[in-house]
Amino acid sequence: MLDEVAGWLQRRSWTADHRPLPQLLAAKRAAGARGTVSVVLPALDEEATVGEIVGTIRRELMSEAVPLVDELVVLDSGSTDRTAEVAAAAGAVVVHRDEVLPRLPALPGKGEVLWRSLLVTRGEIVCFVDSDLREFDARFVSGIVGPLLTDPDVRLVKAMYDRPLETGGTVVPAGGGRVTELVARPLLNLHWPQLAGFVQPLGGEYAARRSLLERLPFPVGYGVELGLLVDALGTVGLDALAQVDVGVRHHRHQDGQALGRMAAAIYRTAQIRLARGHLVRPFLTQFDRAPGGGFEPHVHEVATEERPPMRTIPEYAHRRAVA
Repeated sequence: MLDEVAGWLQRRSWTADHRPLPQLLAAKRAAGARGTVSVVLPALDEEATVGEIVGTIRRELMSEAVPLVDELVVLDSGSTDRTAEVAAAAGAVVVHRDEVLPRLPALPGKGEVLWRSLLVTRGEIVCFVDSDLREFDARFVSGIVGPLLTDPDVRLVKAMYDRPLETGGTVVPAGGGRVTELVARPLLNLHWPQLAGFVQPLGGEYAARRSLLERLPFPVGYGVELGLLVDALGTVGLDALAQVDVGVRHHRHQDGQALGRMAAAIYRTAQIRLARGHLVRPFLTQFDRAPGGGFEPHVHEVATEERPPMRTIPEYAHRRAVA
């Protein structure tokens, strides 16, 4: 590990308990408009979990006694179940992806809705939380916005946590995060060793200052977390990045083929940043057993698009000008 990273781990890694809620509320009041917080949940067919997450945030972080979060938005990515209805009933503002920036046809992918969320939120601190979490703890929000409220030099904060693999009635305590361990961590350690200290570089729970997010391109697919982390390093430097331990993350696990597609998108995102203009072939072939015997190939296109920095979008510039 680089000496720089070892020092960073001491300075820029905390637990959620390091900043209790009274301290965060005082810092938020002192910050004024700079301390406004928007929470965004990207959602695609998450009716089983999104309501509990929204309800917990509303109850514990948006009450009169604890007004830490100013805005809670669920960005629906085209759900076919009751995700939107459940989220709205629990108290979230629900926005459909296709309603945002309609002149630009939406592309499939998580990164697409995160990028578009900047157009429908107003907070100067934006917190992203995956909507498939179970046993959700409000510290997933308060923990990662804490450093942004209390330290003006911090620009982006990732959550870190234990990530058990829960499958078939069996729990492997540290078995989750397979794509992180097999793909993302080797890539970061080899090519961006300054980021080797991040425990969960691909985690979907992170918060950042709008002033940073609006300057970054957003990969539209699974590569968004790695892309934002690498680009944030290049834009503001390692000491502006931080991580906070929020406990344990329980969520729905992907099957092996979905993980393969995720890994391909992450590798491609890294490859673009390593050699822009020299792109790998953006397709992945996977195999299923065919009903009549043998194996049937399925070719998937790996997400190739990236959205430009939001501050280059005229509608966003206009909205910020009149806000």
